[in-house]
Amino acid sequence: MSAIHPATAVATPTRRDNERKASKRTVLMCRPDFFTVVYRINPWMNPQLPTDTSLAVRQWEVLYQTYLDLGFEVHLIDPIDGLPDMVYAANGGFVIDNIAYGASFTYPERQPEGPAYMDWFGEEGFDVRMPKNVNEGEGDFLLVGDVILAGTGFRSHSNSHEELAAISGRKVVTLELVNPNFYHLDTAIAVLDPQPGHPNPNIAYLPSAFNEEGLAILRARFPDAILVTEEDASVLGLNSFSDGYNVVIAARAKDFERQLLERGYNPIGVDLSELLLGGGGVKCCTLELRR
Repeated sequence: MSAIHPATAVATPTRRDNERKASKRTVLMCRPDFFTVVYRINPWMNPQLPTDTSLAVRQWEVLYQTYLDLGFEVHLIDPIDGLPDMVYAANGGFVIDNIAYGASFTYPERQPEGPAYMDWFGEEGFDVRMPKNVNEGEGDFLLVGDVILAGTGFRSHSNSHEELAAISGRKVVTLELVNPNFYHLDTAIAVLDPQPGHPNPNIAYLPSAFNEEGLAILRARFPDAILVTEEDASVLGLNSFSDGYNVVIAARAKDFERQLLERGYNPIGVDLSELLLGGGGVKCCTLELRR
């Protein structure tokens, strides 16, 4: 079932820039009630290291409350025992214009998540499109203005990019990821201006995560992009979520925080260190619902 929670307060901004305007976001999240690391499907995961589910829940609740304080409309999908990565809601699909393009996961351990999220989309009245090709939702699909940036190389297949273009009616730009530590696009790019139709949307990204062709595309499309350090990327600092002014980021991504402030954004740091053990951060826990 869906749970919608109205905001109780608005976060106090540290700096305002006339060019930066917050917009209300609607998102889907999943409590990490069953979070643990019992298999290894990315370089961040190590089943030999202990995990603390209660700590993961407490850290997630801080992120959840941060969104409420920012005025977001937050929906919740029920977690399922045996699906520890379901907390990474961004991978559950890609939603645009009330169309929910379902996920089809690469690894068998996560494949049951796809139908679970599609069931939720259907119950909530979205136009659900069953995927024909392997894709991992907003993990590899990022809307920037009226264009969808799409990652491939580790998880989502490039033919899913063509499928999404046909379903959404939007231009989809393929970017190949080459660093296994940044296996989803949302670990290597942060969308700073998320409003569709934004006249000059900008991003932040890690150059070393892309091949030369992808870098040329990013440099041409986003000449004013923020380039993050390897250190900030290594704590999934780019795995962030913005409303156009407030940018929720990993608390340890200090240089990224500095650069955001210089550009007139309001960075808000949260600690998701326990969920990082599964290879996820702020954006991984956040699926945008665009009606």
